[in-house]
Amino acid sequence: MEFETVIGLEVHAQLSTNTKMFCSCATEFGQDPNLNTCPVCLGLPGALPAINEVAVKYAILLGLATNCSIRKDSQFARKNYFYPDLPKAYQTSQFDRPICENGWIDIDVDGERKRIGITRIHLEEDAGKLVHEGDDPSASYVDLNRAGTPLVEIVSEPDIRSAAEAKAYMEKIHSIVTYLGISNGNMEKGNLRCDANVSIRPFEQSEFGTRTETKNLNSFRNVQAAIEFEIQRQTEMRFEGEKIIQQTRLWNADKKTSKAMRSKEDSDDYRYFPCPDLPVAYIDDTIIEALKSELPELPDEKQERFQKNYGLTEKEASILVTDRDMSVFFEDVVNKGIDAKPAANWMLGDFSRLLNENKTEIGQCLVTPEQLAEMIELIQNGTISGKIAKTVFEEMFESGKSADVVVEEKGLKQVSDAGAIEGLCKQVLDSNPSQVEEFKSGKQKVLGFFVGLVMKQSKGKANPQMVNQMLKKLLSE
Repeated sequence: MEFETVIGLEVHAQLSTNTKMFCSCATEFGQDPNLNTCPVCLGLPGALPAINEVAVKYAILLGLATNCSIRKDSQFARKNYFYPDLPKAYQTSQFDRPICENGWIDIDVDGERKRIGITRIHLEEDAGKLVHEGDDPSASYVDLNRAGTPLVEIVSEPDIRSAAEAKAYMEKIHSIVTYLGISNGNMEKGNLRCDANVSIRPFEQSEFGTRTETKNLNSFRNVQAAIEFEIQRQTEMRFEGEKIIQQTRLWNADKKTSKAMRSKEDSDDYRYFPCPDLPVAYIDDTIIEALKSELPELPDEKQERFQKNYGLTEKEASILVTDRDMSVFFEDVVNKGIDAKPAANWMLGDFSRLLNENKTEIGQCLVTPEQLAEMIELIQNGTISGKIAKTVFEEMFESGKSADVVVEEKGLKQVSDAGAIEGLCKQVLDSNPSQVEEFKSGKQKVLGFFVGLVMKQSKGKANPQMVNQMLKKLLSE
């Protein structure tokens, strides 16, 4: 029997507001425990919440960017459950009247585009954080600085059919929220995370199987790995005749495994009811139209423009636009008069490699668009070779120095003097008479052997094109 995977993702994005969802406490990260708190986010009796208007606008922007309908009368509700870092014993969220509904986004996997439905996007407040540090290893400490921070939860339709599709969906959501500027999308800090609902069913079956939910996946890699693990776990259980239990699971990224945390709740278990302390959020067409005019160029639009205006392939453009800062950097390089193809090659090649190896965001990189443009110009005007450029760029990345300075300091200028190159070529040919005879007898591949020796003797500085031409000339004499 073969099984089909059915996946739905619940993505939580922390909104980049200055204050919390229902009070004026700061959302600043890294403060001393429980510093950014007040009677509202501490859940003290008699404290009354007030809706953060900026958070509402951010949610509407996200809804517009994901093709959702905007509800004109969204309402907050109380989601009741007890947890140590939830001081009120309920979370103020939205239930049957979310702010955004019935949207979709497109993802690309293996060259194919697929549309994933979005059931809803709703606003809610975050919980606090438990800290397991200190003198007593058995103790748990509560830090409520994060309690009340504004979140949007983006709930997909169960349209995702593989871990690769789930990863692509998560990457697209990350791109959209960062393009909009409503969230920094920092997954390591938990500012963007997701819960993955996974089930399997025989291909001929229309009903969904029993689902599990893997909580708080905080990287694209973890999203894919956790879902692949869960698919494999459920498949093995089905083949062994075991019953799959609806439950919440926790992913261990180090061990690449998950474990059961608790039985999975349904909405009835939370006893939702409208929050009596908050009014209905009425949103008129004037607000929606004004926010539509604020929408920036989004990833799909930018990808289409990059392909059309710059002649990039679909793959090149899609990778460049995934990260907004990367796409801006690329265009800044092109606007310095550099052709798009070499600019894209450097951005997607050595530049991306060094960023990944050093775990550095492009906004923190010492290299500027002007510096990369200048280095590409040095290649194009023959000052340095493409091979030497790799060495130059690594030094630029580490030091922030310009290409001109690195080339001058390290003496890396390309040798393009015909006399000097001729001397190097003659020296190599004179030292390898048997290989010269092989070439003259018809073994054309030997030319590469000579080129390699000349480049080695010149320490990579000789102009490769001139070396090829000079060797052919000398060998034909």
